[in-house]
Amino acid sequence: MADISIVQAHNMQPEQARAAAQEVADKVAADFGMECRWEGPVLRFERSGVDGTLVVNEKDARLDITLGLMMKAFAPMVQEKLARKMQKVFGA
Repeated sequence: MADISIVQAHNMQPEQARAAAQEVADKVAADFGMECRWEGPVLRFERSGVDGTLVVNEKDARLDITLGLMMKAFAPMVQEKLARKMQKVFGA
């Protein structure tokens, strides 16, 4: 079960939504030193103690992150920061 789940609606074309997802992934990668890779419409990212997915659907994007024990204390801060970023890049 994910420690952080964010769903953000969007009105983008598939190419635009994928570019927006990549922008979110770039932010996650830079902030947390993660590796990211696309597997179809799913962007997977991971590093020691953190892993997750960003799924781009037709009408929304869903970010799910599972945190290791040492990172769980930072979950509220991480969620707030990522929710703002998702709103910024996917919001209407």
